[in-house]
Amino acid sequence: MTVLSKLVEKTESGFSPIPVIDISDPESKHALVKACEDFGFFKVINHGVSSELVSVLEHEAVEFFSLPASEKTQVAGYPFGYGNREIGRNGDVGWVEYLLMNANLDFGSHPFLPGLLQNQEIFRNALLEYTTSVRKMTCDVLDLMTDGLGIKPRNTLSKLVSDKNTDSIFRLNHYPPCPLINKNTNDGNNVIGFGEHTDPQIISVLRSNNTSGLQINLADGSWISVPSDPSSFFFNVSDSLQVLTNGRFKSVKHRVLANSRKSRVSMIYFAGPSLTQRIAPLTCLIDNEDESLYEEFTWSEYKKSANNSRLSDNRLQAFERKAVAISLNDS
Repeated sequence: MTVLSKLVEKTESGFSPIPVIDISDPESKHALVKACEDFGFFKVINHGVSSELVSVLEHEAVEFFSLPASEKTQVAGYPFGYGNREIGRNGDVGWVEYLLMNANLDFGSHPFLPGLLQNQEIFRNALLEYTTSVRKMTCDVLDLMTDGLGIKPRNTLSKLVSDKNTDSIFRLNHYPPCPLINKNTNDGNNVIGFGEHTDPQIISVLRSNNTSGLQINLADGSWISVPSDPSSFFFNVSDSLQVLTNGRFKSVKHRVLANSRKSRVSMIYFAGPSLTQRIAPLTCLIDNEDESLYEEFTWSEYKKSANNSRLSDNRLQAFERKAVAISLNDS
C-alpha cells in the first residue's frame, strides 16, 4: 500500500476522508504532515499498543462507570476526579460522565482509585501501562512530524511531552444511551454528548469502543462523523501545536453526539508540556519574528486562560499578535 493510498479508507457507508497513517512506515511522514495541515486529525494504525492492555483498561472503565452514582460521586473533584454532565466550571453541560486524572501521578497513591473497584490493583496497573505505551506512541508520531517538516533535532516536539514534569492528562468518558433522542419533545434533534471545542494541549490521542458519535469540523464549516475503530487510535492537533507550527497545523474543532441505543466509552490522552514551558512559533518554521502569528506564552498561562473559557470559545484569539489581527480585520 502506498502512502497516498492511506489517505482514505473504505467504510460501510462509503469512503471516509479521515487520513489513515501507518506509523511503522517512515515514509508516512509526508502523509502525516498533510493530514495535520488539511484536517488537524488522523487515524493511526500499526501503533504497537497491546490490544490486550486496551481491553483490560476498557473493562475496568466500564466497571467503574457501572457503579452506583452514590459511590462514583465520592471521588468527584476539580480538576481531577469524577464528573457528571457538567464540563468544567463555566456552564457547559453534556450527556456524559467522566473520570479525569493526572497522567503523571503515581497511580499507586491516587486518592480516588482505592476502595471503588474490586480490582483496584488491576485498574491501577493497566492505567500506568496504557499511559506509558500511549506516550511512547505519541512521541513516535511527533518525531515523524518533525521529519516531515524537516525540523532538527528530531525530538524538537516529542521532548515537550516526554519530560517527567510534563502536564499530561488522562480522561475516561462514558456516554450512556440517551433516551431523549427518541422523545417527540426533542423534535428529532441531536443530543450533545460533549460540545464542540478544540483541545488546548499539544496533541490528543483518543481510542473508543465500537460506538460512533465523534465528529470533526472541516475547513468549510461542515461536520463529518468519524467511523469508529476500536483497534486504532485517533490523533488531533491541539492549540499549542498550532502555535508551534505558526498556524500550519490546524487545531481541529470536534464534538461528540449522544447515541440512542449504545453506550460509548472513550479514553483520551492529552499530551501537554510542563507548566513552565514557553510556547511560540518554532523559529525554524518562520523567516523572521514579524511572521509570527502568536504572542509567546507559557503553558501555565494558556492552561489558566483555557480553564476560564467556555468549550466553544476561540481560546487562541487572545494570544494572536495584535498587528496580525488588525491586518486581517482590515483586509
